[in-house]
Amino acid sequence: MAVVPESRATRTDMVAVLRATPQRYPAPAVRTEVRSVWSAQALRGSGALWSVQEAALYWADTTGQHLHRFDPARKLRDSWAFGEALGGIAECRQHTGLLLALGRDLARFEPETGRLQRLHQVEPAHPGNRVGEGRCDAQGRFWFSTYAAHGPSASGAAYRYTGGSQCSRMQVHLGSGHAPTWSLDQRTLFWSDTAQRRVLACEFDAHNGAMGPTHTWLQLGRHEGSPQGLCTDASGRIWLARAGTRVGGISCHAPDTGEELLRIPIPASHVTGCAFGGLDLRTLFITSASQASPAVSLLDEPLAGALFAVEVDSPGLAAHLFVG
Repeated sequence: MAVVPESRATRTDMVAVLRATPQRYPAPAVRTEVRSVWSAQALRGSGALWSVQEAALYWADTTGQHLHRFDPARKLRDSWAFGEALGGIAECRQHTGLLLALGRDLARFEPETGRLQRLHQVEPAHPGNRVGEGRCDAQGRFWFSTYAAHGPSASGAAYRYTGGSQCSRMQVHLGSGHAPTWSLDQRTLFWSDTAQRRVLACEFDAHNGAMGPTHTWLQLGRHEGSPQGLCTDASGRIWLARAGTRVGGISCHAPDTGEELLRIPIPASHVTGCAFGGLDLRTLFITSASQASPAVSLLDEPLAGALFAVEVDSPGLAAHLFVG
């Protein structure tokens, strides 16, 4: 049998195959045990945001209507009470203070003075909806979703906000108010669809903020918990909070295939979100809920609703600032 010499075309084909092969992502390592850093017994913790400027973590008790701030170096804990549900949090680029998802509105809040300014009402035609969690993309646009305040509803939607009344509704329907996250190259947007037990991946144009076709990136089974908040680390891996009896925890996934690389059990069934923080961004902060369905007992889960932290071997990404 004659041996056919390797041709240029063959080498080109091999390169194409290699490029099409999903990139392998190493599993991260956990450096410490999971610990409770604030036994707040939050009804529903959410919206965790690490402020690089303040070296502190902001987070919300959505149902308890409180904004919290945790300074790990000085062990300081501050809280502000609001008379309505609190969701997403972002630091502002051009103004002091925070952008808050507050009830049906987007608002600017200055923690040091207590000044609150309403900026935009999101869905005046849906008075039963609330603004959920949100996160800024690299251009400073704030992405968030809405949800029905009482019971499941198909009226929730995804939005992009750039300040003033510039709020655009996206063509993706969500029944839960979680914040999205992005791939490292900003070409894919990931969003949890809790009602369908799945995480969606959307093609994303970072230049103009347009969303393209959407597909199911990760589908969880009935006994694998429900997907909650997401975040991305500096290696591009996607971290996912999972809620559910006996399965509450954090899982880490390869962004291209959804392959699970790591699972971190949390001593609370209803884990709601996660965000990287700390001076080196190697601390993963985790929120949870004490009031959820199915109901949990503080006798059985005394740390339900706590803010947790665990150290990992690779850093996360600093939060982007809101452009407005």
